[in-house]
Amino acid sequence: MIKKLVIVGGSTMLLGLLFFGHDAVSYVRTSAGYMKDSVHNSVPVEFQIKRARRMIKDLVPEVRKNMHVIAKEEVEVARLEEQIAKSESRLGKEKDELLRLRTDLSTGEKSFDYAGRKYTAERVKVDLANRFERYKTGEATLGSFQEIHAARQRSLEAARQKLEGMLAARRQLLVDVENLEARLQMVAAAQTTSNYNFDDSRLGRVKELIGELRTRLDVAERLVNAEGYFQDEIPLDQVAPANIEEKISEYFGENGPKTESLAASE
Repeated sequence: MIKKLVIVGGSTMLLGLLFFGHDAVSYVRTSAGYMKDSVHNSVPVEFQIKRARRMIKDLVPEVRKNMHVIAKEEVEVARLEEQIAKSESRLGKEKDELLRLRTDLSTGEKSFDYAGRKYTAERVKVDLANRFERYKTGEATLGSFQEIHAARQRSLEAARQKLEGMLAARRQLLVDVENLEARLQMVAAAQTTSNYNFDDSRLGRVKELIGELRTRLDVAERLVNAEGYFQDEIPLDQVAPANIEEKISEYFGENGPKTESLAASE
């Protein structure tokens, strides 16, 4: 059944595209956007806040991954620095030896004694030339190491700044979520004290019940008052009191003829 609906819906959309062209595409896109906004707005704010907090928590593995990368790079940079330091020390020693051999040759001697052995000036020149080539190679290698170190140092610094930015942004996001939760609680508190509370919570249902009870009591009171008012009609079966006119005249100190004249004048 679902498959048939999908096929029919797809066919209808295809026919709409064939007959209405660009207008149909615009209509479909607008409808899809409206449905998406409606669904998004129907999601409770509490759920969205919890979702945001969970997404912030999901950033922790990414932060730890970057911290691991930075720690590894720091180890590599430290190792490279040690290698550069050793190369600089070795080249310093080689330079001193080169300068010593050059100084010895400049004396014009035919032979030289080194470590208990005698070497001809020609042998010393050949050794000096070989040493000089090795020194230049070592110096070039050291320059490459220094360039690599500078590049990796810049990369490490950039990674540190990125990590610090992520941590700062995460802290700010946590503050923002806390503020949203506080604002939501303020809205909930305002809704509970409002006369026009349209929520469907238990508190709302209790308010509705109290309103219904108040209405019922008002109606009952009005009925009681109405019944007392209509009971003042003349009862047809009640016996009239005897000599009521004379009793009233005696009560107010009036005689019979004066009363009769008053009645006659009326």
